[in-house]
Amino acid sequence: MKTQLFLAVLAFTVLSWTGHAQNAAPGGLDAPFVHVCTDAGAGAYEAFPDVCRLSDGRLMCVFYAGYGHVAMPNEKLPKGGRVSCCTSSDEGKTWTPAQVVYDGPDDDRDPSIAQLKSGKLICNFFTLRKAEGQKPPWTGLGSWMVESNDLGKTWSEPRPISKDYYCSSPVRQLSDGKLMLGLYSENDGKGWGAIVMSEDDGKTWGAVIDIDNGGMPLDAETDVIELKDGTIYAAERGRAETMGWSISKDRGKTWSVSAAMGFPGHCPYLHRSPEGVILMAHRRPDTSLHYSTDECKTWSANVPVDSVGGAYPSMVTLKDGSILFVYYEEGEGSSIRAKRFRATAAGIQWMKVTD
Repeated sequence: MKTQLFLAVLAFTVLSWTGHAQNAAPGGLDAPFVHVCTDAGAGAYEAFPDVCRLSDGRLMCVFYAGYGHVAMPNEKLPKGGRVSCCTSSDEGKTWTPAQVVYDGPDDDRDPSIAQLKSGKLICNFFTLRKAEGQKPPWTGLGSWMVESNDLGKTWSEPRPISKDYYCSSPVRQLSDGKLMLGLYSENDGKGWGAIVMSEDDGKTWGAVIDIDNGGMPLDAETDVIELKDGTIYAAERGRAETMGWSISKDRGKTWSVSAAMGFPGHCPYLHRSPEGVILMAHRRPDTSLHYSTDECKTWSANVPVDSVGGAYPSMVTLKDGSILFVYYEEGEGSSIRAKRFRATAAGIQWMKVTD
């Protein structure tokens, strides 16, 4: 089977994807960036960031901190990789030193962050446990969450979301208040997307609902967005040359069979701009994005963002309506970067974060 074998492929596909997009919006590769964090004190490797707006106006970025792409417990880092965070009070121009959100006894990784309408913060992530003599030398422990009711000053003990599925995107709160989280899993080398829902602000989670992959080779890393007509759109990481997509017309109970998106991509992240443009950030080639002006029916040509191959991007709307795009570099000493742009039906306009 097994999920951990999929995780091995996923974790060690450490990727400097290269390529040149046709008809891409200019400026992204040349746009200046700021560093969110260069050393969180766990080995100077930072990855897999996610950013959200807090109710007090600050931005919070959570990310993985360790000594490498997989940081199993060792003498220098006895608890292994951890979830850390930085905050910004000036719209992403500068960031506080890193603080620990959660550091369990295992490798806790790929965190995402969301603030609910109730004010509660939910940080979800997944965990790998060291397994000596096994190839790969770890086993997966599924998806978990911690929560905060004081804007991140303190965090709860971890609670499981699913022991057999893994997460790479934040909790999404739908217009009716319900929560939906994109998940993914694998069996016998075949991967697929899934979702799980909560009707009580994340206190409990329902049964996982699978999305039929239709035979597509997917690693999924599912993210979802609610469209204007109430349809839920899911984007899924492709294992080969195209990403997958699926829709639900009944608020997540059932899903269409995954279909080819027509272009490659990993770790999709969906975000709606104030002008109504839907943005999909992803890896491959390098760090990139596509955008849609017709509710995900069609997508633009690829827009290059940066030449670094880590990606796992996230986006948040700034107070002036522009978008902060947060992502990571990959490789030894990997750090978290941020760029800024404005998205309208006319396209992408790059801007300085520090303006």
